[in-house]
Amino acid sequence: MIKIVTDSTCDLPIHLFQQYDITVVPINIQFGTETYQEGITMDRPTFYRKIEEMGIIPTTSQPSAGQFVEVYRRVAAEGATSILSLHLTSKRSGTYQSAELARSMLPELDIHVFDTLSLSAGLGFSVLEAARAIEAGKSVDEILQRLEIIRDNLRIFLTPATLKYLQMSGRVGKLSGALASLLNVKPIIVVEDGLLDVTERVRTRRKALERLLELTEEAHGKDPINLAVVHAETPDEAQDLMERARARLNCVESFVEDLATSLAVHGGPGIIGVISYKV
Repeated sequence: MIKIVTDSTCDLPIHLFQQYDITVVPINIQFGTETYQEGITMDRPTFYRKIEEMGIIPTTSQPSAGQFVEVYRRVAAEGATSILSLHLTSKRSGTYQSAELARSMLPELDIHVFDTLSLSAGLGFSVLEAARAIEAGKSVDEILQRLEIIRDNLRIFLTPATLKYLQMSGRVGKLSGALASLLNVKPIIVVEDGLLDVTERVRTRRKALERLLELTEEAHGKDPINLAVVHAETPDEAQDLMERARARLNCVESFVEDLATSLAVHGGPGIIGVISYKV
């Protein structure tokens, strides 16, 4: 029996985690000296309330190798003969490295750690495809081959409402220099090869949201795609963007999902993104 492990940056409708028995390892969120586990001791309402109350931007840290060892042992004890451990980009977080270290500490278990070079619903779609492939009786090797194809085809475009969180974050890689010169313009951020980069700058929020759709159209044309709109505390904009996407693109499967709080730490309230891949 193949079982899936992922981390809490994986954005999917909650019922799918339950339906496919997907195990989630939480990212750690720190507010000053207080540490919380995403989705366990920290939910979205608490996260945003504490930002307002404390007036500080929290930080995040990856799960430890010890946490992964504990999870892998438990999943194996529950009957897994192979474990697929899928995680957000190794170029943005140490989560993948923690999972790899845990795998090396458990040579008696058949564990496969996969770097999606993605985040949010990009990771979510990879997890969902793997879960459905398991249900269809595919082998580990067949699933890993499919995951590589998805990784190559994923397109992620984001725009934040404010630059404050990205500027204060230590996780934005090549973004730092570009953000310093943006002032009041709205950046369009792309995830390429696991790294975030500013690809364009536009003048208004309305134009930024439209550009997310245009870039997705340019990437896929009329090809059938799976698509997600992810957001932090901007549900009306997200739903409107999804309706426009469904009208203009050949969406096979699509959903709107709240951005994981461990990602919203860096993008801030109001960030919104379109994540898609060719099916």
